[in-house]
Parts: sequence; structure tokens; C-alpha cells
Amino acid sequence: MADTHSEAARIGEVIRRARVAQRRSQRDVAAALGYHQSKVSRLEGGRGAEDIRVLRAVAQELGIPWHRLGLGPAPDSSPADAEAEDMHRRTFLAASAAALASRPAAAAAHSEHIQSLLPGPAPDRTGGTLDAAVLRERVGMARRLFYSCDYAELERMLPGLIADLRSASGGTADRGAVSGLLATAYQTSTSLLLKQHDQGNAWLAAGRAMAEAERCGDPVVLASSVRVQAHVLAREKHTDQAVTLVRHMAGQLSGSYDCRPAKHLAAVGLLLLRGVTAAGSGGDRAAAEEFLTEAKEVSRYVCLDRPDAWANFCPTNVALHELSTLVAFGDAGLALQAARPLMRLRVPVPERRTALWVETARAYSQQGRLADGYRAVRIAESCAVQDVHRPAVRELVADMAARDRGRTLPELHHFSRRLGVPA
Repeated sequence: MADTHSEAARIGEVIRRARVAQRRSQRDVAAALGYHQSKVSRLEGGRGAEDIRVLRAVAQELGIPWHRLGLGPAPDSSPADAEAEDMHRRTFLAASAAALASRPAAAAAHSEHIQSLLPGPAPDRTGGTLDAAVLRERVGMARRLFYSCDYAELERMLPGLIADLRSASGGTADRGAVSGLLATAYQTSTSLLLKQHDQGNAWLAAGRAMAEAERCGDPVVLASSVRVQAHVLAREKHTDQAVTLVRHMAGQLSGSYDCRPAKHLAAVGLLLLRGVTAAGSGGDRAAAEEFLTEAKEVSRYVCLDRPDAWANFCPTNVALHELSTLVAFGDAGLALQAARPLMRLRVPVPERRTALWVETARAYSQQGRLADGYRAVRIAESCAVQDVHRPAVRELVADMAARDRGRTLPELHHFSRRLGVPA
């Protein structure tokens, strides 16, 4: 099993190195092959390496010798060679199946999490109380776990929470309030799945969140569900649709900020910041600036900068998104200027502190300052270990290590190996 994982990781690393050496993005290579970016990302992450057809296409596109991807000779080779290659791949597949069967408890927790999102009768209850106040506190705990970047504990908690909320929604007079709590649980589930780069199941969770939000009828809950829906859209590169969705919802909730309650303002602010991210990833500078300007206006009237806040929004959060947008547009120098004052602030939410240093690392990487980038990532790790171990940050570290061709930063290469993405 160890050999199987090692082989898959080796093949993914060969593909990634070839791509980086040609200064091509995953999106560019995927488009040339007629695939989605996630296909190349999965291959480079050591998944999907059993698909011979895909490996052959990648080898041809990037000019990789077939044997380096564990493939046999070219198609015009003898039948015996083809049979040997097929046997090799069947062995690889069988070993992969065995490895999947022995994944650690994290995989079991993920499976239970996904099962809780599926339609049908409500899952079995945990036996806990269905009192609305207790359920509200449990939902608040789930949000705190997310902002504290304790993703493992959150994934263990969500299935039981969702099961109890679904049971409660069918047997309480205050169904609207419970639907609002269930929508928030589904929103949290969506955000967690996106952290894990599980976009397929994130769509499922976002859809459940939207349905419960509409059933609830609370515009604040609906805005939060629209926000996670826009996040999934943007992650799947549907940035125009995400921007349109945010603009539509924000238009219904904007105005009279000095008269609105804090929860309303926080929901609107976070929705606008999702628009900033979507516009930035889609290269729409005008829309990003439009959303940022409005978010800054909202932040004049609300500041919820605590891990236990129902919706975490404040001027610091706005500044962090401005930093992220500058990085997205490749304005590394301006991004570092924006990061410096934030480094002097006390940012109480671990996810926000990590985001600051990860975006700073991206800016340093864009300038070729790999040593500074490495130090920024390590500071991010000290803020929230689990957040740094998610796929997006691991890919950043792998790219920085691959660009250190002279291996002048042994500590960076050691760190990349520890993350499972050796250069």
C-alpha cells in the first residue's frame, strides 16, 4: 500500500514538474487536453493515476517520456508489451483499492459527513436534545470550529448535528428558526468541503443550504446561503455567474446601514467579500473594486472580529480580502504594502491570521522571494496547522520548492516533503 501511494505521488510529481518547467498553469494544460483544471490537480496530487488514457494524453501534451509515468511503450509496440503494461496498471488498481479500504478515521468521518447531506429520510438522531436553544449553541460551536481551523473535529461533529436538526425541523412549532439553523449547518458544511477541495459534494451542501434558507425566510440566512453558493460557483470557474448572484442579493439588502442590526450587516459584508473573491479570480478588476468599496462602507457600522461571532466581518476582514485581490491580479508589490500594517494588528480569528500569511507568501512567491515566502508559510502554519495542510497551500509550497532548482533552501524542500508534495 505504501508503494502504491508512493507510485501515485511520484507520477503526480513528474507531471507537476514538467508543467512548472514549461511555466504553464494547471488550467492551461487542462484546457489543452479538454479537461477541467481539477483533473490535472488530482493527477498532480497523486489521484487518478490509474487512468492510462489520461496519462498518455498528459505525457504527449507535456512531452514526458512514457516510462516516467509508469506507462509501457508507445501504441505501435508489440502486443506483449501492451499486455505487460495492462498487467502493471491492473496491479496498480488492485493495490489502490486495498489502500482505499484502509484509510484512516478521517476518511470515515468524511464519508459520514457526505452521507448526512444526501436527500431522503432524516438520518438517525444522536439521541441528544432537540431543544432549539441547545441546537443553536451546537451550530455556534460548529462555526467556532471552522474559524478556529479545527476541520477534523468539525467533520466529526457535522453529521450528528445535521441529523438532529433535520429531526427537529419536522417536529417543532418554530420550524422557521430550526430551518435557519439547518441552513447555517449546511453553509458550514459547504465551506469545509471547499477547504478540502471537494467541490462536487460542496454543490450538494450548498443546494441544501439554499433550500433551508428559503424555507426559513430570514434574509440574513438567505444572504449567507447565497454567499456559499457563489463560493462554489467561483471555485468551479463560473465567476461571471458568481458575481451576478452576489450583486443581485447584495442589491436587495444594501442601504440604511446605520439602521441595520449587526447580524444583517455582517451577512451583507461577507456576501460582498465573496463577490470580491469571485471577481478577483475571474480577472474582473472593476467588479472587485465595486464590491470592496461597498464592503468598506458596511464595515463602518459593524465589527464582529471574534471566533465565536455568528458571522465574522470587520474592517480587518475587508483589508485581508483587498490583499487577496491584489495577489490575484499579480500586484505583488502592492499586496506586500497592504500586508505590512495587517501584520502589526492582533487578528483574533485563526483562519484570518492564516489567510494573511498565506497571501503574503503568495505575494513573495510572485516576486521570486522564495525564502521570504517559505517563512510566511511557516508563520501561517503556527496560526493553524490544518489550514496550511489543505490542498491549495500544499500546491503553493510545491511550486515554490520546484522553482528552487538549485536547492538553496533545504528547509523549504524538507517542509514540502513533510506536507507530502516533494519537489
